[in-house]
Amino acid sequence: MAREQRIEPEVEQLWQDFHDRVNVTSEQLRTWLMTQGSGEEAFGPGPDLDLPEPGRQILAVKRKRKVDLTPDDIDVMRETVDEIEGLLDSRPDLGPSDETWRRALLDLGHDPLADR
Repeated sequence: MAREQRIEPEVEQLWQDFHDRVNVTSEQLRTWLMTQGSGEEAFGPGPDLDLPEPGRQILAVKRKRKVDLTPDDIDVMRETVDEIEGLLDSRPDLGPSDETWRRALLDLGHDPLADR
């Protein structure tokens, strides 16, 4: 019989907060990051194509199950939630029409247009 792994309540809440804030699918985020990374710099040969950080780390966490999280993954989730919340709290007057603000959120996997 498989032994059930216990997830700390703080990690459970962080997992939920992370998935609530990162409101695009893994495929949407990967496509966005590839678009962002396809400028002057060429992609690397690896499977992640040297996608920009922290997006690559966010994608890695989204591919995992809760029970497989590492302390580094937990740090990524915490930083991502904090950054998204900080950007949402400092929403510019133009809101999603402010391209710099919207792009910063999209780099973290949050599409402010999905909040409408």
